Amino acid sequence: MFSHLLKPIWKRKFKNLLLSLEILLAFFVVFGLVLMSVRYTQLYHLPLGFASDNVWSVRMMSVGEAGKKNDTATAENFQRSLAALPEIERLAYFNYSPYSNSTWSSAVYMPETKLRFKINVMEMTDDGPGVLNMKLLEGRWFSAEDEGKAERAVVINKKLAMEMFPGKSALGQTIYDGEPSSQGAQLLRVTGVFEAFRNKGEFMAPTSFAIMRHSINSSKDRMEFALLKVKPGTSRAFEAKLNQQLKLIRNDWSYRIAPLADMRRAKLTEDTIPLMILAVMAAFLLIMVAFGLFGVLWQNTTQRIPEIGLRRAVGASSGDIYRQIMSEQLLLSSIAMLVGLIFLIQLPLTGVLGEAANWPVFIVACLISMAVIYVISLLCSLYPAWRASRLSPTEALHYE
Repeated sequence: MFSHLLKPIWKRKFKNLLLSLEILLAFFVVFGLVLMSVRYTQLYHLPLGFASDNVWSVRMMSVGEAGKKNDTATAENFQRSLAALPEIERLAYFNYSPYSNSTWSSAVYMPETKLRFKINVMEMTDDGPGVLNMKLLEGRWFSAEDEGKAERAVVINKKLAMEMFPGKSALGQTIYDGEPSSQGAQLLRVTGVFEAFRNKGEFMAPTSFAIMRHSINSSKDRMEFALLKVKPGTSRAFEAKLNQQLKLIRNDWSYRIAPLADMRRAKLTEDTIPLMILAVMAAFLLIMVAFGLFGVLWQNTTQRIPEIGLRRAVGASSGDIYRQIMSEQLLLSSIAMLVGLIFLIQLPLTGVLGEAANWPVFIVACLISMAVIYVISLLCSLYPAWRASRLSPTEALHYE
């Protein structure tokens, strides 16, 4: 049966070349869209590491270089004044806010081997984990007991712990923030390990992450963000009251206030825009390919009317003709996609796209893309196959 289908395809190889190229193009387009969608889905279901419910972000923007330096009295004044508001349950300072598109990249080193590990870093005060409802896998969060110690407290995620300390616990280990031989290198002590922290939201790829303790008493730089844990049901009307309270503390500063839930929705929309644009472009391209595929199939079927008449004359039924046209199209689609897979399999093998094309994502994307192409091919071949199967032997043999 396979050779019976393959021989007619091979005899018309030049005519089928255009058809194969259209199928191959459609396969590449569908694969790109599906790969991106599957990767987004995979990322969305990974642990985020924090909760944004009932948390508000306040960005405190000062004027001049003096406002960027840590002022213990000002920080404590903000903390006391905001904590006095009945709507606020908890407050912590951060160097940047989740969902703010900010990233602080750095590198840490092993003291003995001086191996370098690239990481993302966030600084927060002791109440930060409680504000964001963060959970530890082992160890403890930094606290007031770490104040004044020579080794700065740091909590790292599981990914970084496995990279730096494979096969052993990371708790109590010391690492350098900066090259050990450099003057500004700081010794860090790992106090805990958490699962993950993806500060840019659900579509951020997991990274090696470290959270360092910020002290309003001894740190040099001021934290620009304050995250407030508010009572459930607090409305946006609280924003005016909060801004008024902030102005009473420092009237010369400007403030940008937003619930993390709103920032999350805006970030999700921003991240999905490229996918939606690609989906629209892919839809238009697939429609064009489908019309082209339908036209080529109709033309090929019309040119084969004498062949179809001969088959009907020697006893083939209309169902046999119908199945032959459909089977040939499926076989041609399979050959085109097999060629495409030879090229696409290089993505996970070479790692050119990194984790965006990991094996689970690649396999699922291939299966879905192949299913879509098979459906398009079948739909485009339904009418030409039906027209061919309706031809009578006499009509087909007299066709000119």
